[in-house]
Amino acid sequence: MAQDYYDLLGVERSADPAAIKSAFRKLAMKYHPDRNPGDEEAERKFKEIGEAYEVLSDEQKKAAYDRFGHAAFQNGGMGGAGGMGGSFGGGAGAFSDIFEDIFGDFMGGQQSGRARGRNQAQRGADLKYDLSISLEEAFSGIEKEVTIPSSEACDVCEGSGAKPGTKPTTCSTCGGAGRVRAQQGFFTVERTCPTCQGQGEIITAPCDNCGGQGRVRKTRTLQVDVPPGVEDGTRIRLTGEGEAGLRGGPFGDLYLFVSVEDHDLFERDGPDLYCDAHVPMVTAALGGEIEVPTVEGGRVKIKIPEGSQTGTKFRLRSSGMTQLRRKTRGDMYVELRVETPTNLTQHQKELLREFCAEGDGADCPKSNDFAGKAKDFWSKLSGTDG
Repeated sequence: MAQDYYDLLGVERSADPAAIKSAFRKLAMKYHPDRNPGDEEAERKFKEIGEAYEVLSDEQKKAAYDRFGHAAFQNGGMGGAGGMGGSFGGGAGAFSDIFEDIFGDFMGGQQSGRARGRNQAQRGADLKYDLSISLEEAFSGIEKEVTIPSSEACDVCEGSGAKPGTKPTTCSTCGGAGRVRAQQGFFTVERTCPTCQGQGEIITAPCDNCGGQGRVRKTRTLQVDVPPGVEDGTRIRLTGEGEAGLRGGPFGDLYLFVSVEDHDLFERDGPDLYCDAHVPMVTAALGGEIEVPTVEGGRVKIKIPEGSQTGTKFRLRSSGMTQLRRKTRGDMYVELRVETPTNLTQHQKELLREFCAEGDGADCPKSNDFAGKAKDFWSKLSGTDG
């Protein structure tokens, strides 16, 4: 017994034409012979869903099927279904039109094989270029010169691919359609023409300069404007600066991927900058003043309070990075790193010992607090009081 057409397509009986067409499209793509070479089961399934779609996509045939089922097309009723009769849908020839409509994208998004004079120009490929810049260049913006291996339209044939004074001839295999048809049982299947590779035309006298491609390899030098505030990983698109198109086709695009180099002084986090400032122990203890640089080359003085510790932070408003396409700047954060002196002379060591001897512990409260907590910890472990 023949399987229900609605079940074959996986749709409800109340499905509208759009839902039926969508279901058929998905199944036809799945079971298409080109995707399942040599698979007889897939070919059988492909024919069955084709028959189902031919009936359910036609209002009159669908009405007859809904009322009488498969009996509506037996014994010559309505000319038969599935391309087995003459008047019903015009047989395989009419269904091939439906097939072409459904499989336009599958066949490469091109026009039907019935259309002649196919456009043989093809868009050029996009190019990628990795551009490395310094943090200062990212802050201020810069014009960079980049050299790109690419291709350009052939000057001799003006991109046509044919020798000057000659023209491409219509492909005799496909008649200029760019596609050829092959009968596979019930269906007519289209494929790219093997002779002209889908171009519809053949260059019998190719250009000596480009070999018929319509483009030649060249190295180009471009001036690229990098805007202020770009971040690491920023992508800049230059329209029409990619590869030349095939046989007069439009140029592709050039994509610049910006990489911002690490800096000796600054670390960047979005629009903000971070800088570690190392200060002598004496300056941190007694207080003083230090000078720190800014990314644009300026100088900022910071007052260090008495008793400053490592990790003390200072915020310098609007001293960070330029923000892309904005007039505002980020901030800069300066974090102190107190440096313990090394390579002391004997006299310096004696002075430090005298300094420690005169102290009562109030000058180093955190050190004393740590020592007290450690002592309590050991006491608890040993079960003693000290």
